[in-house]
Amino acid sequence: MRNIKNGVMGLLTLAVLLLSACSKDLNVPPPNNINDQQIKNLLASGDTAKIKLIIGSMANNMPLLFNFSGIFSQGSADISYYSNQGLAVMRSLEGNDMVLGDQAGLSTLAGSTEYDLGAFQSSTDNRLNASYWYYAWQIITQANQMLNYLPNNVVANNAFLETAKASGLVVRAYAYNFLMENYQDAYLQGGKNKLGMPIYTTFNPNQPYQSRASSAETYAFIKNDIDSAISLFTAAGVSFTPNTSDIDLGVANFILARVSLVTGDWSTCVTACNNILAHYPDLMNQSEYGGRNTGTALKPIFDPATNGFLNNAVDPEVILGFPVGVAKTALVDLMDPFSGSYGGKLTAYKRIDDRLYNEIADNDYRKDCFQGSAAFGNYTYPQDGTVNTLPSYINFKFASTQGLDGVPLHSDQTTCVYMRASEVLLMKAEAQAQSGDGAGAEATLNILLAARTRSGDAPLTCATYPSMTGMAPLQMVQFQTRIEMWGENGLEFYNNKRWNIPVNRNGSTDHINLNTLQVSGMTLQIPENEMNTNPKMVQN
Repeated sequence: MRNIKNGVMGLLTLAVLLLSACSKDLNVPPPNNINDQQIKNLLASGDTAKIKLIIGSMANNMPLLFNFSGIFSQGSADISYYSNQGLAVMRSLEGNDMVLGDQAGLSTLAGSTEYDLGAFQSSTDNRLNASYWYYAWQIITQANQMLNYLPNNVVANNAFLETAKASGLVVRAYAYNFLMENYQDAYLQGGKNKLGMPIYTTFNPNQPYQSRASSAETYAFIKNDIDSAISLFTAAGVSFTPNTSDIDLGVANFILARVSLVTGDWSTCVTACNNILAHYPDLMNQSEYGGRNTGTALKPIFDPATNGFLNNAVDPEVILGFPVGVAKTALVDLMDPFSGSYGGKLTAYKRIDDRLYNEIADNDYRKDCFQGSAAFGNYTYPQDGTVNTLPSYINFKFASTQGLDGVPLHSDQTTCVYMRASEVLLMKAEAQAQSGDGAGAEATLNILLAARTRSGDAPLTCATYPSMTGMAPLQMVQFQTRIEMWGENGLEFYNNKRWNIPVNRNGSTDHINLNTLQVSGMTLQIPENEMNTNPKMVQN
């Protein structure tokens, strides 16, 4: 897909609106008459105010592509496919560790097809499949639209333009990796020798269609984007900024670590992780990790103000996240058992598989993020008085009975986080384990385990964690990743695909659907619309 029109023109429209408001002060052409060449001439003028006016609106939009709603062709009524947070939750439902609902036969629940492991891979499905494709290509298109104006001779040594170009390269790399993780077999599980993605480096609705590059060529392109971005950030003097909504060296290194993990470049992954951890040494503590009931059993109160997953102000781990008013909240709406929209009110509870819950150590406070084997009890949803009996194993990780403003039902009054330091520790530990440094992997895991030990207890370690007895270092990493990252970013699905772990729910007591899914079934087909539009496209 060369370009996605829906949403793309918003960037140029915003620039035009700004030009309209400021044209007299800056002596720029009337907005209705401005064209690409005039924009390029303005950029070549060297006038700082004009440059920031034209590129600033585009550059400011780049971080928001990680925090996105408005996916092409998806109706806004269903957040499951309209937002990237919704897509991530749908991916989480296609694994072993998340249960949807507490009774069979509710095919109306958001995510029921995914949870039932239905044909989400089909090229003809415009929601379960094509929404992932459209999301990634919207990012690539918007990045390329800005990058068109930023060739090296224009950027020169201008720190503002270097930073803008770097942010565009970072989001483009992220989107291409997103496509690869969805639309091709895992790189180290046979995907390396298969086709990658068509590579487009410019924005031009009339440019020729491209054939699929190889996977190796696609990842070389991705890594070049990230390396170039890191060099540009460094040249511009942009390091690890205090603003968690910035694209900076932390975000660039996070994506570099993930891409290196996916492609088996273990040493680069460890280096990237170390670069991040040097600036993010602190982890959430017990009082910050997940929701807790400060009310009663009959009138529970889960205040997001103390929950690091819903309030970035109390989460020292946030590498990329967004504040109230900017943050998308589909994750809370879908995951929160007290949510009045897609979550608990409609009985679309997101629960933990009891097999994983039972393996979490009792002195690991992450176990408190889940209800346990007894039902939670009745809860009255305040908007209309609906009373549901909340079942066992519901999650409190994203629980909120009110917004950060203290008002019930204000799920839009929470923050969101997309990248955090705990995942970096886990990526580092995996790279160490995969490269044969088992002792290093265990030492890295011990940092996380000590931080997750219940207050007053002796720090947990790989050697003392009960359910990890007899595990190899890589198995330890995989197990701790499942616990730590439960419900975040659809990560279990993508990791299962990389680790060659099929979906097998047999033996679970709370899974409603016991269907299985082989790893070969985790790769999506290229959407039908793309196959019909691009004559050079080849199906998986």
